[in-house]
Amino acid sequence: MQTLTGKVAVVTGASKGIGAGIARALGAEGAAVVVNYASDQEGADRVVRAIVAEGGRAVAVQGDVAKIEDIRRLFAETKRAFGGLDVLVNNAGVFRFDSIEEVTEQEFHREFNINVLGSILAIQEGLKYFGPAGGSIINVSSVASTNPAPQSVVYSSTKAALDSVTRVLAAELGPRQIRVNSVNPGATETEGANDLGVFGTEFGQRLLSDTPLGRFGQPRDIAPAVVFLASDAAHWVTGESIRVSGGLN
Repeated sequence: MQTLTGKVAVVTGASKGIGAGIARALGAEGAAVVVNYASDQEGADRVVRAIVAEGGRAVAVQGDVAKIEDIRRLFAETKRAFGGLDVLVNNAGVFRFDSIEEVTEQEFHREFNINVLGSILAIQEGLKYFGPAGGSIINVSSVASTNPAPQSVVYSSTKAALDSVTRVLAAELGPRQIRVNSVNPGATETEGANDLGVFGTEFGQRLLSDTPLGRFGQPRDIAPAVVFLASDAAHWVTGESIRVSGGLN
């Protein structure tokens, strides 16, 4: 039985990695899915085709989450395609590992604009499209918010901020029946992590040895927690940060 039949979900940064896995899982559970992407149209279209091939409904919508005009267009196109909004997954994010001496103003603003401001703007605009029954907002954070690694001062700070956004807005939006939670993955194999060479390093080996379940995560490992939080089964869950990390703390 599909748990999200009749619901409409927007997933930001869903052309690859964790976002693509989440979008496909939501589609498999019956949600109509808007697959947002910043630049990888080919990847987003591939996710849409996969959802449709499994009997679901999906569209791809381009938009930079750090730009309010793009965000407005994202939700306007969501309404045009599917009529409203029930689930918002703030997954779009970027990261880079630098020593404190290497941090630049440009990189600081890049990560905070996408990881934090982008989520706030998406929530702000998305509120206009939730119905009277409310809905679910899920922020994709990281275990780095509370267990930061060396050379991640900017990235870990953005995820700590996102966890704070989750708690604040759970309290603020609860009276409107909008639940706000975060999912905090551990070390997960994605295209971005592989491009930065995270897993072929001493740091990667340390992450692996610190993960009790003995392997790196995959996007398919993260998606079920998001599906749960999006579903009516989580109707009494808000303001929580759920680690999905194979035990990595």
